Amino acid sequence: MGDPADVLREFQPTKEFFIGIDSDGCIFDSMEIKHKECFTPMFIKHFHLQAVSKYARECWDFVNLYSKSRGANRFPALVRALGLLRERPQVQARKVQVADTRALEEWIARESKLGNATLAAEVQRGNQALAPVKAWSEAVNQAVADIVHGVPPFPLVRESLEKLSTLADAICVSQTPAEALQREWAEHDIHRFVKIIAGQEMGTKTEHLNLAAKDKYAPTRILMIGDAPGDYHAARKNGALFFPINPGSEEQSWERLFGEALDRFFKGAFAGEYEAQLVKEFDACLPEHPHWK
Repeated sequence: MGDPADVLREFQPTKEFFIGIDSDGCIFDSMEIKHKECFTPMFIKHFHLQAVSKYARECWDFVNLYSKSRGANRFPALVRALGLLRERPQVQARKVQVADTRALEEWIARESKLGNATLAAEVQRGNQALAPVKAWSEAVNQAVADIVHGVPPFPLVRESLEKLSTLADAICVSQTPAEALQREWAEHDIHRFVKIIAGQEMGTKTEHLNLAAKDKYAPTRILMIGDAPGDYHAARKNGALFFPINPGSEEQSWERLFGEALDRFFKGAFAGEYEAQLVKEFDACLPEHPHWK
């Protein structure tokens, strides 16, 4: 099998501008339903956290929805959620054993493409310490496929994609599995506005932008649109510009992108003070540390 990321390496510009766009929480209002109805129940079930389900739910939701790690790949997010849960006095008082994450951390440190396929291959090679993580991740995917339907894009997403695709090469840049991304974008007929749908199998968001856009476009003509600090950091590591979809104010963010920011980007008036103000507002949306610490 070839490297899934080859499609990004081989991508050639057809327009002067490039725009990368995140999916969950950015294009679709799907973060809450995916995490609260799919990830969290499977987190509690597969890691035997029923006795501390309230605290497990708080930790998972904080890491994945309400903090600066929002939008992270599921495997580092799992490490952080279990770590926060392990530290909680209520969990310690109940003498609940929180799963050890050392094997997962070791795998994360050496694997560049954190997805179900690479995880399954690792388990098949004999790393049975990761078998529970594999079972959990597969159960999450099944729950998402079963539950998450009919969640439309935010208002003005379709109009924005149509507008930007006339002047820019656009791709989806996400840490969601590609199968789910392709299903969701096709369900709402917006896949036709992007050249590539890049999921976790093609690497990190930073790698997506690096392979598809860096050194192929001028830095001031590369824009990343996202709702999480990881999207911002991916842009910055590639010298690209960033437009935030602010958590909790998504509709207003899309209004600003459609009515103002895209025009500024295409006219070369986005970088500098305008972008800095956007990033300042975005940074204030999410805390670094949980309220219980």
